[in-house]
Amino acid sequence: MQKIRIQKIIASSGFCSRRKAEEIISQNRVKCNGRLVKLGDKADFSDHITIDGEAINLKKSKKFQYKYIILNKPRGYITTMSDERNRRCVADLVEGVGARVYPVGRLDLNSEGLILLTNDGYFANKIMHPSSHITKTYRVTVRPSVDEEKLAALAQGIYIEGKKTMPAVVRVISEEENRVVVEMKIKEGRKRQIRKMFDQIGLEVARLRRTAIGPIKLGMLKPGSWRELNPEEIRSIKNEIGV
Repeated sequence: MQKIRIQKIIASSGFCSRRKAEEIISQNRVKCNGRLVKLGDKADFSDHITIDGEAINLKKSKKFQYKYIILNKPRGYITTMSDERNRRCVADLVEGVGARVYPVGRLDLNSEGLILLTNDGYFANKIMHPSSHITKTYRVTVRPSVDEEKLAALAQGIYIEGKKTMPAVVRVISEEENRVVVEMKIKEGRKRQIRKMFDQIGLEVARLRRTAIGPIKLGMLKPGSWRELNPEEIRSIKNEIGV
C-alpha cells in the first residue's frame, strides 16, 4: 500500500484540515503505531494513528485517492478555496470533486483559463518550484499594436522590479487595428508576470487566458467547468516534472 504524509491521512479522516494537522504534529501530539510523529513522516491506512492518545477514524480515509483536476477559470474569480471578503473563488466551481483539492499556482482575478487543482502536495510543489521550469502557455490580447522590436524584447526577457525574466516564446496569432492576439510561452510564474512584461513595453493587456501547463491543454473545456485529468495526462505531466 502506498504511504502518504500523515497530515494528509488525518485531514482525509475528517478530523481537521491538513494545515491544522501539521500544527498538531508540530506540537508532538500525534503518534503512529506508538511512535511520535514528525512533519514529513508517512504512513498508510493500515497504521494505527492517534492524536492525544485517541485513535482517529480511518474508515473514510481508506478511500483516499489523489485527485488531479483541470478547471477553466472564468474572469472574476480568485484562485483560492475561501475568501474572507466573500469574493467568488474557484472553490465555488469545483463542488462535487469528492475531495479537498487546492489550486496549483494562481491566475489573478481578471485572468482566465487553465488551473490545476489537486490534493497531492508533492505534485503541486514540484510544478510550482522554480527549478521545474514547466512551460505555461497563454493567449494574450493586447492594445494598441505590437512590432518586431517589442516581440524581440519579450522573447529575450524584460526587467521586472530589477530582475530579468527568462527567455520566452512569442508569436502573433492575429492582428487588427488597435488589437493584437499573441501566444506566449514562459517557464516562470512570477506574480502578474505577463501583465507586467507588456506594461514595461507600453502595451495594455485586454485579455489574458492560460491555455496550457506543460502537456496539459485547456482544449474545449467551457468556462467554469472542470474535469479530472486522464491517466495519460497525469503520466505525461509527472514525467515532465520528474515525479
